[in-house]
Amino acid sequence: MNAYRASLLRFTPEGRPLFDEDGLLVAGPDAAGVQRVLDAGPFRAVAARHPQAAVTHWPGRLIAPGFIDMHLHFPQTDIIGAPADGLLPWLENYTFPAEARFAEPAHASEVATFFFDELQRHGVTTALTFCTSHPASVDAFFGEARKRGLRMIGGKVLQDRHSPDGVRDATEQSLADTEALIGRWHGQGRLGYAITPRFAPTSTDAQLRGAGELAAKYPDTWIHSHVAENRDEVRWARELFPQARSYLDVYGGFGLMRERAVYAHCIHFDDADRALMHDTKTAAAVSPTSNLFLGSGFFDFDGAQRQAMRHGLASDVGGGTSFSPFHTMLAAYYVGREGQTKPGLSLSPSELWWRHTGGAAQALGLEGVIGSLHPGSEADFVVLNPEATPLLARKAARVQNLEELLFALIVLGDERVVERVVVA
Repeated sequence: MNAYRASLLRFTPEGRPLFDEDGLLVAGPDAAGVQRVLDAGPFRAVAARHPQAAVTHWPGRLIAPGFIDMHLHFPQTDIIGAPADGLLPWLENYTFPAEARFAEPAHASEVATFFFDELQRHGVTTALTFCTSHPASVDAFFGEARKRGLRMIGGKVLQDRHSPDGVRDATEQSLADTEALIGRWHGQGRLGYAITPRFAPTSTDAQLRGAGELAAKYPDTWIHSHVAENRDEVRWARELFPQARSYLDVYGGFGLMRERAVYAHCIHFDDADRALMHDTKTAAAVSPTSNLFLGSGFFDFDGAQRQAMRHGLASDVGGGTSFSPFHTMLAAYYVGREGQTKPGLSLSPSELWWRHTGGAAQALGLEGVIGSLHPGSEADFVVLNPEATPLLARKAARVQNLEELLFALIVLGDERVVERVVVA
């Protein structure tokens, strides 16, 4: 049994923050050796219930749930900051050439090691991740995640058309590879598999239909793709799938919308699309740094909340500009204030934080497992230093309440704030 004393941030299932200025988190192993939260709350009350626990004290620090990144591309680590006129030219000129190299197991392994180093340095303890169309990339991703004991979700990209040599796969083989990878990795320790069509225009009907059949056969897997990111992409999807009511409806027609299905971006939606997301329990991975960087548009937070559509935050590396959850939350704040939302909508600091922790866990179908630090959940957490930089320290010394502290961290924080990361 391990106990950790510091300020403590948790969230209710509804997203309400729970904060103890002097808190205690107690964790211990379950039968499988996974560390779980046994108790959490005010120091005096929790310590009295666990008098035998050895307490590690971190004065002036904040314990918070590990961040959850709902959508990113580990093979795009080396193309962050690549200039492009928009999404489709960026894919052609940078993304596909970089991803073609992941057929080489040694390259895939080296990037996976660096990728997980970066995630943990930034306090991200769970991510839903694109690999490439090469099984070697999936093995590298999961192999490294298992070595570190992380809860990670990923999958082989499916793309059997409108893709260059080196990343384009063959329909039947791609589905056979996917099923073999599910058997090899899904449910192994803390690992989960995601059936991963890149996006509808790069998959034939046969591949999308096969993906839907696999999703039905393995209902506890995830589904992960992109939708309605860019207006040119939306027009292209309309030309390729004229029978569908909308771009999103393409996926619904192939059985690819359900709980544990996650679609990145979801910008160019109408209320019928949002209602379909809600009704199928499908979630949106909001990627604000990527959307701003590529000029894709603004996610409608007001529309998502009005339709009770599941959504959480994501970095989208490398269309995004940083692994940092602080940068992602700040970009989401900008989008909420100035994007295609009702005038004056402002996402509170605790709402932004929840969308990157407990809210993201809910959207992934992992509520109560990660993201909350409530008893029974896995003990993935970060220890944050509000005095990590001179300006942040000066600001933190003047905050009046939790919302001001969280906002100071969002606006002024980066990886220097993340003093340590503890995984279950």
